[in-house]
Amino acid sequence: MKTRLIGLIGLIGLILPMKINAQVGNLGQFDRRLLHYGIQVGLVESKFDLAFSEDDELRQTLQGVNSYYTPGFHIAVIGDMRLNDYLNLRLLPGVSIVSRDIAYSWERGYLDAHRLAETERLAESVYGDIPLELKFRAQRWNDFRPYLTGGISYGFDFASLRRNRNRNNESIVRLQPSDLRYTMGIGFDFFLRYVKFAIELKMNFGLLDLRVPDDDIYIRSMDVMHSRTFMLSFTFEG
Repeated sequence: MKTRLIGLIGLIGLILPMKINAQVGNLGQFDRRLLHYGIQVGLVESKFDLAFSEDDELRQTLQGVNSYYTPGFHIAVIGDMRLNDYLNLRLLPGVSIVSRDIAYSWERGYLDAHRLAETERLAESVYGDIPLELKFRAQRWNDFRPYLTGGISYGFDFASLRRNRNRNNESIVRLQPSDLRYTMGIGFDFFLRYVKFAIELKMNFGLLDLRVPDDDIYIRSMDVMHSRTFMLSFTFEG
């Protein structure tokens, strides 16, 4: 998924410098405004980018740890400032509801001796996100305009269980509340009669280790835990 997105971004990057002479249809002066606002809603797929522990003793009981994309939801408001004909600065504060699945592959002998060993845990989060991005726009062609985005995003997990301890063998994955990510994506603006509508594909790559140090074997099995999120969003700007 990451390779395909980077390939699409490269393709749009080749298109951006092109000069295309075409008729401008709806909202002819929209992109010349200094400021405009909008709303963004989207579907997200999230997982952890994990590094399996190098602890030799732990590797005798555990074959590996993996994380798989799990669906979620995102909503944000858009504040867009025009810098020039092809570059905009965007602030997109919003909320993301995400889940991340962690799968544990135990050695057969360990499973036989520990019947209650868990093979899966789910980490659920409600993030307050503050992304700041640059939007690189290609030449407008009629009512269509492709673009690239890139930037950085801070997220705070309101559902973080960092300060909670496992009780009654609950399957809890405790995470650091703050996350910092860099973002990259592509999008397509469509100029409708009254609003500008866009479809956007974006990846968020976490820069911080989200693990909370713990003696729990489920946490010790990982040396690094970074967030990875793929987002398909729809924006409406007026």
